[in-house]
Amino acid sequence: MAPVPTTARGRRTRSALIHAAREMFEEVGFRDARISDIAERAGTSYGVFYHYFKSKEAILGELFTTVTGEMFTASRPSPDVPPDPLSRIEDANRKYLKVARRNARLIAVIEEMAIRDPWFSELKLQIREPFLQRNEAGIRSLQKRGLADPAVDAALAATMLGGMVEHFGLMWFVHGVPCDEDAAVATLTRLWAQAIGLRDEQRSEPSQLTDPGVPSDE
Repeated sequence: MAPVPTTARGRRTRSALIHAAREMFEEVGFRDARISDIAERAGTSYGVFYHYFKSKEAILGELFTTVTGEMFTASRPSPDVPPDPLSRIEDANRKYLKVARRNARLIAVIEEMAIRDPWFSELKLQIREPFLQRNEAGIRSLQKRGLADPAVDAALAATMLGGMVEHFGLMWFVHGVPCDEDAAVATLTRLWAQAIGLRDEQRSEPSQLTDPGVPSDE
């Protein structure tokens, strides 16, 4: 990735290219989006694109990194959320789905490319890893405090539950499967809790479990 420009004009141009690329990827897909069209939509030239990005892959990689960073940050608990595990899981799920809805088309582009291209597959796994680590740490914390089933494999649970939320977001926001938001959040929270052996009555202990999963797609 090229360094961020030091001038205001350079930053505007780079930002315009990123915005235009996102629009093109979401409208026609990664393969059919041409660099010349991205540059034209950004109000600049083909050559200027390469001054800031070496390829379409590079600009999509930056977009995906930005989006997943937003999702990672957004799924942290708010200060006003009760400190018990169920409330925090519920809050994280609701926030994750809200950001996933806003970024669903771009996430779908990455999902499609990750199946076909090893570079994108590796990018997805790298960006997904912080989500899984955070979830795994939260599950282990609950296990140590006797709030979650100690027999559950924390790493596998983090991967599987994260994948559940990722895939659900794609089915809802990309493929149009109808769903009520409150019902979705409540069900995801219950599935999370039951999967790790967290009972409904455990609403008095704080938890580090703050994230439901990734960009899938999450």
